[in-house]
Amino acid sequence: MAEQAILVRYFAAAAEAAGCTEESVRIGEGADLGALRSVLVERHGPKMERVLTVAAFLQGDELTRDLALVAAPRVDVLPPFAGG
Repeated sequence: MAEQAILVRYFAAAAEAAGCTEESVRIGEGADLGALRSVLVERHGPKMERVLTVAAFLQGDELTRDLALVAAPRVDVLPPFAGG
């Protein structure tokens, strides 16, 4: 299966769990957000897994928690934010 590079950008607690604000992740071409989530948990461990249980993914202008959607070339990981 061909692979694609996904630019993953992290915010707030997600950046803390990843230890960075962005990274490139290689996943199978046409893979969904669930596959991306699995790679991120494998790479960053239990802290990232906790963040991802409550986080949403921003792809383009679509904010989603639907792990069946195909991952876009850039995905932002947005945990809930406090305040306003």
